[in-house]
Amino acid sequence: MSALWPNTKAEPPAEPAGGSANSSTFDSKPAVEPALADWARRPERSNMLALRFMAWVSLRLGRRAARSLLHAVALYFLLFAPAARRASAEWLRRVRGPHAPAPGWRDLHRHFVAFASVVHDRVFLVNDQCELFDVEMHNEAFTRELRERGRGLMLMGAHMGSFEVLRALGRRTPGLRVAMAMYKENAQKINQLLSAINPSAEMDVVALGQMDSMLQLHALLDSGNTIVGMMGDRVLGAEATREIMFLGQPAHFPLGPFRMAAILRRPVIFVVGLYGGGNRYDLHFEKLADFSEVPPGGRQAQMEAAMDRYVMLLEKYARLAPYNWFNFYDFWRQQVPGARP
Repeated sequence: MSALWPNTKAEPPAEPAGGSANSSTFDSKPAVEPALADWARRPERSNMLALRFMAWVSLRLGRRAARSLLHAVALYFLLFAPAARRASAEWLRRVRGPHAPAPGWRDLHRHFVAFASVVHDRVFLVNDQCELFDVEMHNEAFTRELRERGRGLMLMGAHMGSFEVLRALGRRTPGLRVAMAMYKENAQKINQLLSAINPSAEMDVVALGQMDSMLQLHALLDSGNTIVGMMGDRVLGAEATREIMFLGQPAHFPLGPFRMAAILRRPVIFVVGLYGGGNRYDLHFEKLADFSEVPPGGRQAQMEAAMDRYVMLLEKYARLAPYNWFNFYDFWRQQVPGARP
């Protein structure tokens, strides 16, 4: 279980922010260490001993009994995490629109409980207890068609709902491999977390920003039975970004994940696993872009079109399930000094 709060302690990365450079060169280290975005500078609110204890309690008591603690945990953070409380209130105001009533404490508590529930469920998903959950997949047929081409497939997610549901289902599909592309520091922390829950569980991870990152991704995707997942909503540091209107206000989104997909010439699917309360999850798949055939000089236009569609889909599902949004920081002011437009 990740911390029962979304803050992660992050040291300045040794690799260039953005995960990849341009199509002709991949530098292993930046000339100057980049500043970190607000979400990445926040201190960790838990430790591995606490995670191991909570995982042990959850697996011994069972999901139903352990869930009785979630409301108390959410209330604790609601009272003692003022920055996250403000971010939750601001998010709910934006997603509901200017004419909706201001969110109250009951709304904020519901938001925190949704996050705690998804994090808690991760314990059981990592432990391969998928039978505890009612998961419905929407539009999944076309992802099978794309996989049957034998060229691999890229999924673009966000810090909304649960990505672990998809990984857990992937582990149960014979011959299917689900990997994640992420920064090295995050990869190390997540694998520490997984081993705290299930020592035999370790995520397939490609650490971005290293000399051989693109080669590793290319090899994985060429195996034909691999899905590579990425998150496209958070800016880590002074990486290249593009400003796009999101819920009526400009926000900065990283170019790196879309540039990577374009360079690798792969189809990209938007995916979100929405928590519906109780043991219910809905996995939604949407066509995002297909970089398999990029006309000469057309890569930039295709990237921008893909980013526009990504943000549009992010809005669509955020409005559908607003309590599934788990960026508990000022998302609209996430850009850091020195970030490249």
